[in-house]
Amino acid sequence: MARDKKRAHRECEYWGRPVPAFGDSHARVMLVGLAPGAHGSNRTGRPFTGDASGGFLYPALYRAGFASQPAATDRDDGLELHDCLITAAARCAPPQNKPSPQELRNCFPYLVEEFDALSQLRVAVGLGAIGFTAIVRVLRERGFTLEPAEWAFAHGAEVRARSGKRIVVAIASYHPSRQNTNTGKLTAPMFDAIFTRVRQLLEGSEPDGRADRAAAAPARRSARPSSSRARVDSSEKR
Repeated sequence: MARDKKRAHRECEYWGRPVPAFGDSHARVMLVGLAPGAHGSNRTGRPFTGDASGGFLYPALYRAGFASQPAATDRDDGLELHDCLITAAARCAPPQNKPSPQELRNCFPYLVEEFDALSQLRVAVGLGAIGFTAIVRVLRERGFTLEPAEWAFAHGAEVRARSGKRIVVAIASYHPSRQNTNTGKLTAPMFDAIFTRVRQLLEGSEPDGRADRAAAAPARRSARPSSSRARVDSSEKR
């Protein structure tokens, strides 16, 4: 993918390798996307950096207090994440932005390793159906009990996972792809509501870790029970 350069970046040297996770190594929040964008992170070497998706994501993280600045242009732009780490289900830019099932399987152990390294993780946000499904797979791989056990992807849907005394909440969000944001499928208020909910969960006051459901209602919808695996919306990139 590094040989097929976009006209605007013909003079750039593309990263063209697996893109590592980016963020706080002690984060309580993990974001999981689909795969590196062909002319974004595949070029810059950092998740959601240098493309329209990052231009929508990082301002939201900045507004929520998870990013030091709203702009993300390259690895040397000074951006830092606070209490947040960003990674992806696939590590290399796939053809037509659609990773194969085999590629997702090959990359899955890396996601599990990142999960294991975040001992304080409390909230995981799936950016798009594939990212959310990858989170649920990791939780199951590590022996967490899920509530609800069966679910369907929807913006704001939540799955609560428990292993002993540890609770991790997985939240689904539409992916901040240009197709979703330009059509209004994902708006800035909708995206901000996801990170408002994340903050509510981090600051939850109930003994078992559950945030006030009434206060959280505007920021989420319950996961809908489903006998099938999460449905992938074709408009949700990465």
